[in-house]
Amino acid sequence: MKISRLLLAVLLCAAPLWAHAQSSSEWPSRPVRFLVPWPAGGLNDIIARSFNDKVAQSLGKQVITDFKPGAAGRIGVTEIAKAKPDGYTIGMGNLGPLTIFPSLYKQMPYSVKDDLIPITMFAASPLVLVVSGDSAIKTVKDLIGAAKAKPGVLNYASVGPGSPAHLTFELLKKRTGIDLLHVSFKGTNESLPAMFAGDIHAMFDTLPLALPHIQAGKLRALAVTTLQRVPQLPDVPTLKELSLGDDEVVTWYAVIAPAGTPQPIVDRLYKEYTAAAGTPEVRKMLTDNGLIYLPNTMAQFQARIAEETARWAQIIKENKLELDQ
Repeated sequence: MKISRLLLAVLLCAAPLWAHAQSSSEWPSRPVRFLVPWPAGGLNDIIARSFNDKVAQSLGKQVITDFKPGAAGRIGVTEIAKAKPDGYTIGMGNLGPLTIFPSLYKQMPYSVKDDLIPITMFAASPLVLVVSGDSAIKTVKDLIGAAKAKPGVLNYASVGPGSPAHLTFELLKKRTGIDLLHVSFKGTNESLPAMFAGDIHAMFDTLPLALPHIQAGKLRALAVTTLQRVPQLPDVPTLKELSLGDDEVVTWYAVIAPAGTPQPIVDRLYKEYTAAAGTPEVRKMLTDNGLIYLPNTMAQFQARIAEETARWAQIIKENKLELDQ
């Protein structure tokens, strides 16, 4: 009798573990939902669908690209964080919701550390320091010289306080000691015309948005924020080459999953999205859209998130940029 009860107790304790292992080994048995925390259309859409099509082929199940925009990505990332951790709801994250917002906003609906698993960065967009194509400023040295000659007179644009372009320019100001006025716009549809008109003197912009205007001569690229020169602009130096910092700043795109997702599923997702990045079709999509792929292990990516979070937190604190919502 005692042996029977003991055996029953062992079986009851083992059942959840057996079921968990079985569900992980059978994954995926149905379509996977890939949630994008921004609107359909545009670059986020192109990147997600390109990768998801390849991953779906490897998994043998459909990867459905779904969109949940709002609050600069916080609404969609919150839904991913609170989803059932079974591998059937995953999604896209970038440096805003995962590294900047935790310090920028006083109230956050999720914890990157406790609620999410950053799996891999599968695409990245370099930032480019640009001026107007007809500007007298030809190099970063010229920009620094002009700013030091007239402190507080020159300005730079961004798409809002706490945006990557804003924080990166604050990093440049800190490294060089220059003083430029920050002018905030709602989007590049406003900031670019202002630069073309000569009202804005400089700004960091993402390569996908800036590249067509650079190629058309309407913008002049002074430097890129990657550690190596980018293939789309082989003649443009990096900030590191110019001795203006060893930090790499890119707007990256990543696969994230809810905390608690079984490790075999996480490992499979890492494997498949990394493999997709190496296919000719995805590589062409990246190049055509001014994007790059930076090889990264899961551990390297998670370390990058920790390092970037600390860097942005310092810049936000020094410039008193914290927002209520």
